[in-house]
Amino acid sequence: MKTIEAVALAATLWVSTASAEESAAARSQAIIERQFEAFARDDAEAAYALADPTIKEMFVDPDRFLAMVRDRYAPVYRHRSVEFGDFAESGDDASLTATIVDANNVVWTALYSLRRAANGDWLISGCVLLQSEASAI
Repeated sequence: MKTIEAVALAATLWVSTASAEESAAARSQAIIERQFEAFARDDAEAAYALADPTIKEMFVDPDRFLAMVRDRYAPVYRHRSVEFGDFAESGDDASLTATIVDANNVVWTALYSLRRAANGDWLISGCVLLQSEASAI
């Protein structure tokens, strides 16, 4: 009987851990999607609000932040489609990959880094874009 109880407890803990990770992945994906929506509206303040303080130190106001995204991250700023991939969490840091198809049908991999704020929300702490050799149809 103790073996059955131990297996049931282990299964419950595994499901709880998996659910917590899925929840963290969904929350971080939602933050990135909200920033995409802000970029689509050219809402610099809303996009900037989702950035981690380290990003805000580099770009001291929303307009400069948006200008940087427009200039250096065009596939993030304007894209045709996005599909989210792997999520990994380590303490207060996380990473999430996204496959982005830009306006010219070029495929990009975006490697997002996120940091958990004091209130528990995820904020975007970085993004690295890698152009794929593939193209969208």
